[in-house]
Amino acid sequence: MAGPRLLGPTLDLGQLDWQAMAMSVDWMSDKQWRGTRAPLVESTGLHPDAYTDDAFFQLEQERLFERSWVCVGVASEVADGERMLVRKVGSRSIVITRDGTGNFHGFVNSCRHRGTELAETDCDINNTIRCPYHRWTYSLDGNLIATPLFDEVPRPGFDKADFSLIPVRVETWGPLLFACMASDTPALSTWLGDLPERMAGYRLDEWVLREQQEVEIAANWKLITENFQEYYHLRWVHPELSKVSRVADHYRYQGPGMYCGQTTTPVSDDDRGDWLAMPARPGLDESDGCSGRFVALFPNVMLSVLPNHIFLMRLEPVAPGVTRETCTFLLPPESGEVSGEAFESTRTFWLEVNDEDINIVQRSQRGLTAGHISPGPLAPRFEEPLHRFQNMVADMVTLDSLNDLKVPIGDTNDEAARLGTAANPTPPAIDLPTSTLRSGSIRASGADPT
Repeated sequence: MAGPRLLGPTLDLGQLDWQAMAMSVDWMSDKQWRGTRAPLVESTGLHPDAYTDDAFFQLEQERLFERSWVCVGVASEVADGERMLVRKVGSRSIVITRDGTGNFHGFVNSCRHRGTELAETDCDINNTIRCPYHRWTYSLDGNLIATPLFDEVPRPGFDKADFSLIPVRVETWGPLLFACMASDTPALSTWLGDLPERMAGYRLDEWVLREQQEVEIAANWKLITENFQEYYHLRWVHPELSKVSRVADHYRYQGPGMYCGQTTTPVSDDDRGDWLAMPARPGLDESDGCSGRFVALFPNVMLSVLPNHIFLMRLEPVAPGVTRETCTFLLPPESGEVSGEAFESTRTFWLEVNDEDINIVQRSQRGLTAGHISPGPLAPRFEEPLHRFQNMVADMVTLDSLNDLKVPIGDTNDEAARLGTAANPTPPAIDLPTSTLRSGSIRASGADPT
């Protein structure tokens, strides 16, 4: 009897040997990723075990999350010397502080004495980090500064300088705070690619946190970000959203970098006007002022940037079928006096849309878990970002050294590369041909790198 056809167009359920099928997944083999590595028009989605299997979940925690630049929060959540964040990065726990000069510091969440957890959750501190067990005390930059009673019987050669907290790489971009556990991962600037330049007009580092809430979703983290990356489902899952973010007004928004992006240009006011209830940020150019930018930054943050607000979703994988999602609303500093009514209109709209997404990705999770069918074909017109994303997943899982990581290149601007999408009528400046840019404008880094 023939084995299951994991990548074929059809599947005979009567021939399935579930145990053999599970054992056949060798995630380190190039053969396992052949559907992902295929050209877009021949590609398939990921094997269902990538969303449901405990063994793959542990593998991806170690090789993907513990080696990526993971978004761990909003920078303003860390008050200078007064507040410490506790975050999971893969299977590891870290703490993050900010000193009096505004510099961020990240450390493994373990005391250097006997490894005790320094903190369970975000907490207030008073310019010091204290272990709750024996009160070993550290400065905000991780230096060991006090060891109560430890020297009552002196230890020859003991030097506090040898027992600083284990550092973790932390950096910021705009309002976002990132951490990375691995030393061979490219710098955050390489990871972000052209995003800082592409979105420079929004002056993102000035935006302020308005509201934050957390929700637990019964779905794999990849299903959530993949759902965000494509608008194939828009008309059927989001009938109200499709009025202000019409399928016909969607275009790709991708240069080089570890991200997937699309833009709605223009954002329609329609009969609801929820997205435009608050005043736009002054100083935006024509394209930024009329568009919505939707960026899934690998691996775990989804950024919806409108002229007058940002809706940020940060994902923390809990189990193969469980994800913790933190939703954050950010407003430009000029909106400090915006009315509660105007904000509530936008807030309610986003939460309704998010509830619709949660419902559909939870159904996807149930279908993958119960059905365990072979991967289907990706739709080139709508799911190019998924192909880009799933190849990033494949790279992170299979590469032994991230010195070999190839950051995806940007989209070309020719008609064939747009896969049936019309040319954006009001393109971002960075995507304009170099010859059309005015002197001193942003260069067109979205062009073909060759």
